[in-house]
Amino acid sequence: MPAVTVENTLLLPRVTEPDPVGSEQRPVRTVTTAPRGYEGEGFPVHRAFAEVSPRLLDPFVHMDQMGEVEYAPGEPKGTAWHPHRGFETVTYMIDGRMEHQDSHGGGGTITDGATQWMTAGSGILHIETPPEELVVSGGLFHGVQLWVNLPRAHKWNPPRYQSIDGPEAALLSSPDGGALVRVIAGYVAGHRGPGSTFTPITLVHATLSPGARLVLPWRPDFNALAYALSGRGTAGAERRPLDAHQLAVFGAGDTLTLEATAQPDSRTPDLDVLVLGGRPIREPVAHFGPFVMNTKAEVLQAIEDFDKGRLGFEQASRMPHTAPGEELT
Repeated sequence: MPAVTVENTLLLPRVTEPDPVGSEQRPVRTVTTAPRGYEGEGFPVHRAFAEVSPRLLDPFVHMDQMGEVEYAPGEPKGTAWHPHRGFETVTYMIDGRMEHQDSHGGGGTITDGATQWMTAGSGILHIETPPEELVVSGGLFHGVQLWVNLPRAHKWNPPRYQSIDGPEAALLSSPDGGALVRVIAGYVAGHRGPGSTFTPITLVHATLSPGARLVLPWRPDFNALAYALSGRGTAGAERRPLDAHQLAVFGAGDTLTLEATAQPDSRTPDLDVLVLGGRPIREPVAHFGPFVMNTKAEVLQAIEDFDKGRLGFEQASRMPHTAPGEELT
């Protein structure tokens, strides 16, 4: 799991462990296991938020862990052109490569710790495909796609695209150097990630070596979630077991704790975990397929706009991933 790594974490700025006096540890409310499914043209995913109340997830809507899978030659798969409206998609690639294009001209290759942040806003079409050379050769593919809701005031904003290279993330370490912390968006211990968001959130990818402990200060007005990408460990000061493909939802407080097991398996010795949280929007949510709006009428309008070609069909038809004469449906 390369993402972005460093040879010596002790040379990085430290996340000072909050003083137990005056801070409040967030308890673990639930731990759930993500079921497997398939997305797009058939690539495997784990549905990270399955079985979790939307009220606990707000402002997040959906998250898939894509892979981890080792493709044989000819096996890599992507998605066809599809629409979005009313939220932001955050695609974080850990291993492998994915190419993105959208109907507003955004796009590029996402690889090894890079993040593609697409604000769908009023509506957009996009496509995600493995590069041709990866299809030919096969190889490792592993990433995450997160959907972040937009408040009513921003749902009709013009679409925009952010490309965040892996080295742009703020890199921090735990006091003893046992954990590497990559801040992709938001603030951790005064250090800001490069992601620009309409909805205030924090997004972190942490790697804990065997036996390492990480205590993060966390905004008390944000919710807090921790999803284990691989490895084994615990969540919370109460040390609730947290294994690969499991999501811990934390309760109220201003500090959260993660710990990697001291006796890992040989394949995945480290605990790799996404830590995320945001300020709840607390607005009605009408979610259907690729549309996240406030009312059913707005969802129906989005479907009608898509059916009538108002979400960028003309622009998408000129993109190289659309074969001559191919219809977008």
